[in-house]
Amino acid sequence: MAAAPAPVAPAPPVPAAPAPPRIELPSASAAYLSNPPPPYPPLSRRLGEQGKVVLRVRIEPDGTASAAEIRTSSGYERLDQAALQTVLRWRYVPGTRNGVPEAMWFLIPIQFVLE
Repeated sequence: MAAAPAPVAPAPPVPAAPAPPRIELPSASAAYLSNPPPPYPPLSRRLGEQGKVVLRVRIEPDGTASAAEIRTSSGYERLDQAALQTVLRWRYVPGTRNGVPEAMWFLIPIQFVLE
């Protein structure tokens, strides 16, 4: 008489891949931060200089900026420097990874428009 086939063990469950970390980017737009706009340089105002500066700012876990660099110039050194100096003084809501504050680089546009 033939032997009965051995029962086949079920395959072990495949572990699920971990979920990607949830990343929240930093922000300067929270109403309670009260970040003042950069001062418009008086000479730039007289000369009619306008433009958009895009700054790359490193936001620390405590909400301060530790470094900043000009990513895109407005075309006017005075406007660029006014924006750069201002964002270094601002307070930020830090970025988080899985709910834990973490230092992150963040792009901040600053628009200088004469009205």
